[in-house]
Amino acid sequence: MTKLRWLLAVVVLPTGRLAAQHASQFEAGAFGSYTRYDAAFGLANKLGGGGRLGYFLGDLVGLEADVVFQPEYTVSSAGTPTTLQPLIGSASVVVNPVHGSRLMLFLLGGYSLLDFGSRAPYHFTDNGMHGGAGVRIFLTERVALRVEGRGIYVPSTKSAFGTKTTATHAVATVGLSVFHLGGPAKDSDKDGVPDKLDACPNTPLGATVDAHGCPTDSDHDGVYDGLDKCPNTPAGATVDANGCPSDADSDGVPDGMDQCPNTPAGVHVDAKGCPVDSDGDGVPDGIDQCPNTPPGATVDAMGCPADSDKDGVPDGIDQCPNTPAGALVDAKGCPMDSDLDGVPDGIDKCPNTPAGTPVDATGCPLPKQVIRDSDGDGVPDDRDKCPNTPPGSKVDANGCIILFQPEAGPAAPGAPRPTLILRGVNFEWGRSALTGSSYAVLDQVAGSLVANPEIRIEIAGYTDNTGAAALNVRLSQARAASVRAYLARKGVAPGRMVAKGYGASGFIAPNTTTAGRAQNRRVELHKLP
Repeated sequence: MTKLRWLLAVVVLPTGRLAAQHASQFEAGAFGSYTRYDAAFGLANKLGGGGRLGYFLGDLVGLEADVVFQPEYTVSSAGTPTTLQPLIGSASVVVNPVHGSRLMLFLLGGYSLLDFGSRAPYHFTDNGMHGGAGVRIFLTERVALRVEGRGIYVPSTKSAFGTKTTATHAVATVGLSVFHLGGPAKDSDKDGVPDKLDACPNTPLGATVDAHGCPTDSDHDGVYDGLDKCPNTPAGATVDANGCPSDADSDGVPDGMDQCPNTPAGVHVDAKGCPVDSDGDGVPDGIDQCPNTPPGATVDAMGCPADSDKDGVPDGIDQCPNTPAGALVDAKGCPMDSDLDGVPDGIDKCPNTPAGTPVDATGCPLPKQVIRDSDGDGVPDDRDKCPNTPPGSKVDANGCIILFQPEAGPAAPGAPRPTLILRGVNFEWGRSALTGSSYAVLDQVAGSLVANPEIRIEIAGYTDNTGAAALNVRLSQARAASVRAYLARKGVAPGRMVAKGYGASGFIAPNTTTAGRAQNRRVELHKLP
């Protein structure tokens, strides 16, 4: 009886420790057995029975203990018949490699204790190791038919049978097992934390929880992780039930952070959700169709400047808002009047009226009773379209300098073009800006061209050979363009003039002397066919 109690302790003791671990699944079972002892023991193969208690550490591994009881054997001890009841107690590690809805295959191995009783020659107890395999066939969710076979190996038997020091036994069992005895720890909110450890027992299904069973909210938007479909919401943003930021005005800045929540559709906004107005005209970028409006200009609903008098200077900047149509204006929108006759340039048909001369509405001098020739060029003032011709100049019937001598007939092929070198037309050093002394010469040229509208010219710019060739070409082009622009302001139609820079080519004097280089820095007029 002492050995029987010891064997039961081996079986029951591990299960007591397992129960204290809050196991998720237990297995208890009873079975019938068939035992075949080593032949040296002289014991017949017999049926028996037993019980087991197991615990699943997880889906794959479990622990269990079992005991096999054998019926009475009649043996002879010192010539006297006697009985014995062998016991086999085992503790095993069980591995479950195959899981199915109705089938579970397993392997096991562990320690076995074999007790044969207190009668000689079976008065001994062996320690062995066992290994085996089996199958559980589930009849219901809780009940399974269990079939198993195992072999027991005793490396050092205490028996005195024969000369063998080892022994090998086999046991086959068939029985029923009941599962989930004790059951898993209760988890009412299905968050993976048992109720007795769960500090937040009503967690919404699907929410991510910490070790205490409380929901986490990484972005602090009020929607728990696991339920939050937008887990990186910026701090302060208003979110919907899914944790995603709402944006009522669809400007890309979430509500709650948007300091301008009613932004019109299409408007560009800053990080605070407020409209951006780069040109400060009151019309937000994204709607503004004229995004570079000058400061102070009056604009329409599309952000484009209004120009009531059509002078090219926007209202709000225009200091002379009622400029007559066709008048040339300065940057402030006020008419320019080069000859100070009270008629704006662009409207003035006689742009070179001498100072103090009474003029009509077109800017031309009023008729006088006395025929006068103020500049002594032989053309009366009332017909003189170029009233300030320098003394000694050859003029045409309009009193304007003759730029090109009349041609006797068609020019021969390859003949040089009629050319006029503009003496006295100078520029600031290294620039294309005209000097003040150049205006008198160009005014006479402009007057002659206005009086002779059939003449077309090329304005050719030249430089000396100092400096880089490419730079000289650009400078000569810019100077020719400057002369063209001045003549245009004086009334010469731009379509009659072509400006072209030739750089240091076509020099008319040696570039080896200062005087020669000065002559080569010039502007010429070439008459075009």
